[in-house]
Amino acid sequence: MSFVKSPMFKYAKNLIIGVGAAVVMIGALGKINSEPWGGTMITIGLMTEAFLFLMLGVLPPEKDYYWEKLYPGLDQYGGGVAGASGISASSTGTPLNGEVVENKLGGMLSELQNMSKSLSSLKALQEVDFSETSEQLKTMHNFYTRMGEAMKTLNDTVEDTKLYKEQMVSLNKNLTSLNSVYGNVLNAFQVRQN
Repeated sequence: MSFVKSPMFKYAKNLIIGVGAAVVMIGALGKINSEPWGGTMITIGLMTEAFLFLMLGVLPPEKDYYWEKLYPGLDQYGGGVAGASGISASSTGTPLNGEVVENKLGGMLSELQNMSKSLSSLKALQEVDFSETSEQLKTMHNFYTRMGEAMKTLNDTVEDTKLYKEQMVSLNKNLTSLNSVYGNVLNAFQVRQN
């Protein structure tokens, strides 16, 4: 059973599955195009696939977990693996270094601590009372509304000031011309009296 679990067997199995599927597809294409070799190719490909499906049905399924990441050496069948205490499971294998396991567990522990801090921060945010925030937003809205009205009034005042200035310039011109007319009238009146 160790040959079935060897990397060479797994590679050969995947290679035969891929080649068999390719032969089935090429045979199907030949059959669709009515090529003379299409029937033979599809027969060979389907027989290869049938053999592979039979083989996969007889062999036990592969395990999905990857303990070799925590215990290096587990993926080598027949090799000894030592536990965290440093005692080897087999006299022929190399013992597992306890420091490697401790380092990996330490890294996992620090990640869990970081996650715990993040979750406690989220919980603190959940417990924050936002009821006063609504009132503050209303107050800020009222402030900005009044500020806008004041700016509009100030803008209107600036326009009124410009109009007032223009009227004062016009009035000043009128008074200047009235003064000159009045001066001429006075001069004429004085000339007449003399």
